[in-house]
Amino acid sequence: MKSFLKYSAVAFGAAFLTLLGYHEIHQKTVVYTPPAPPIVNTNFATSASPINTSTDFTMAAEKTIDAVVHITNTSSGGSQQPSNLWEFFYNTPSREYPRVGMGSGVIVSSDGYIITNNHVIENATEIQITTNDNKVFEAELIGSDANADIAVLKIKGNEAFPYVRFADSDNTRIGEWVLAVGNPYNLNSTVTAGIISAKSRDLNDYDNKSQSFIQTDAAVNSGNSGGALINLNGDLIGINTAITSNGMGTFIGYSFAVPSNIARKIFEDIVEYGNVQKALLGVTGNGLNARIAEQLGIEETEGFYVAGLEENMGAKEAGMQEEDIITRIDNTPIRRFADMTGYLGSKRPGDTVDVTFVREGKEETVAVVLKRTPFINYYGMRLRDLSPKEAKTYGTKEGVYVSGVQNNRLYRRGVQEGDVLLAVNGKEVTSNEDVIALDENSIYELTFMNKKGEKMRFIFE
Repeated sequence: MKSFLKYSAVAFGAAFLTLLGYHEIHQKTVVYTPPAPPIVNTNFATSASPINTSTDFTMAAEKTIDAVVHITNTSSGGSQQPSNLWEFFYNTPSREYPRVGMGSGVIVSSDGYIITNNHVIENATEIQITTNDNKVFEAELIGSDANADIAVLKIKGNEAFPYVRFADSDNTRIGEWVLAVGNPYNLNSTVTAGIISAKSRDLNDYDNKSQSFIQTDAAVNSGNSGGALINLNGDLIGINTAITSNGMGTFIGYSFAVPSNIARKIFEDIVEYGNVQKALLGVTGNGLNARIAEQLGIEETEGFYVAGLEENMGAKEAGMQEEDIITRIDNTPIRRFADMTGYLGSKRPGDTVDVTFVREGKEETVAVVLKRTPFINYYGMRLRDLSPKEAKTYGTKEGVYVSGVQNNRLYRRGVQEGDVLLAVNGKEVTSNEDVIALDENSIYELTFMNKKGEKMRFIFE
């Protein structure tokens, strides 16, 4: 019994000391809280904006695929070649074989109007359309614009066709998902996907064509020309036209489409007027970049530098001057020449636009009435009629004004902007109509007057 009491007392004592020690230790425990990390300013967004990450292209493809057709263009003038050894050795007259070209087209109305590329149907003697359900139709050429590489066809027949709606290509954004629908390598109804890589792309700064392409990385190959570039709603934002190639004619990462706003305007002009109604501001100059800005001695590296104004055109009548720098037309920023030509390409003569420009460091805006182009392109020259003031300055009643030279043959001989074309093949010309009446493929002699009043006569063999 004494032993039991003894061990119990020891046990209770040990328990008491343990509790006492735990209490003391607990009271003196310090809880360590690490300091908050320092706030660092960075270039990264702290919260992401909602982004549409949907990559379901099925709806857009289904809405479009039946409205994109295969075009077969048959033209005469194919290369002549012997059909057998007898013809080859005995010089027997050989047969002429027709040339057959292929491409794509987009039906844009239920009665069968089609938009395609001009180069798809150029020189065609017969045009056939094959729809996605393998029906074959004849088509007729309604009109074309070679500069924009757009042509309008009409399917012969009274059927109702599926068609694609136009979207506003000005609202497209770089990085936006798009689909290319066409017939590459004679494969009907092919759909490829990509994003918009760039807008207002001009493939040749020295070309006399007004180019303003949508650039995409959706795969486009031979046969896709004239096909549809669509958004995820299945609406038309461009007509696929060109690719960047390594020389083999195959897609290597970039393709280009005429914006739908330009294609639609050309389509409507051809159907309504029978030709394309081109509208101009009436300015000449250059799109700015660092190199041109340095040459001109100005600080601005974006915009359109006005080097000259055309007589009797809207820009001069609105009070614009040389050395103005156009930075915006309506709500469209003008950073390069293609921005301006692309936007104006969707306008018609008589339309009014608000032009914002910088003059001596101050920004101004004027309303400019667009006018019909007074120019023609002839033998690599941009020509217009002489104004009464210019005729008096040059001391001549004959001739047409040279406002641009793209023909290297003439440029190397000294023909330049500001010269006057007096005669073609010895025949005096007094207007653009006189010039157009003379075949530019049969030129052997041209006579000019330069700004000094000196006559220049060139004879070509």
